[in-house]
Amino acid sequence: MRYVIGLALAAAFATPALAVGRLADINIVDRDSGRTLPTYRHGGDVWVAGRPGAHYAIQIHSQDGRRLLAVTSVDGVNVLTGETAGVDQSGYVFDSWASYGIAGWRKSDSQIAAFTFTSIPNSYAARTGRPANVGIIGLALFRERVEQVYQPMERLDMPVPAPKMEVPPAAMDSAAGAPSAPAEESLARKESRAAGSLKDEAQRQRAQSLGTGHGRREYSPITKVEFERESSRPDEVIRIRYDSYENLVAMGVIRRPPPRRPDPFPDAQSGYVPDP
Repeated sequence: MRYVIGLALAAAFATPALAVGRLADINIVDRDSGRTLPTYRHGGDVWVAGRPGAHYAIQIHSQDGRRLLAVTSVDGVNVLTGETAGVDQSGYVFDSWASYGIAGWRKSDSQIAAFTFTSIPNSYAARTGRPANVGIIGLALFRERVEQVYQPMERLDMPVPAPKMEVPPAAMDSAAGAPSAPAEESLARKESRAAGSLKDEAQRQRAQSLGTGHGRREYSPITKVEFERESSRPDEVIRIRYDSYENLVAMGVIRRPPPRRPDPFPDAQSGYVPDP
């Protein structure tokens, strides 16, 4: 039994069209502008464009009828404990259908240090010697174990199953033959695609420029509760990557907007030419 952080119901910023996740809707909110950041899917990843210097929050809105535990990491660091993140660590507990914004690194039962988009060298992960995973937000979601009450069932007479048909040895030998040439070719294509993905990943890592800083202190009270996981494995793992808008355009994550075409008559009015 692990003690974790329990949260009260709070106002939701979630926008269904922008949210990520199945057991919970996850949004990244720019707290300075109040804007929910749109998500972009590219190369198997979900991305958001952060604004350097902006404070942000991870907005979580439960979509499950049971309590959920959200073990949350930023840049590979547990936002509650400061440990290098692992799914077996402490996290935030949400009542069914509840929502809350995780807005910073937990410093005590009443304070956080605000999340701030900043340069990689100024990120909390880099300043604590862990820059390898800067640029990613992760949530491991667990359902709570619920004790089941079993009632004895009435015995029913079941029909006798039909006898199974035996497969002749010749047919079994035929089914266990060597893989065909097309299957081998398919494997080669998969390996080629995997190599291309690794190359793309290396290019994205070189292009990243944003991390999450250890910002201003803010009042953010919480309480501690008990939570027993239904399984040691997460029911859902959500990953959201982030970088600056300019870098996401350069990497092809966001399509560059078309250039503006000049209009010869933007506001045609009758009259004569005024002085400048």
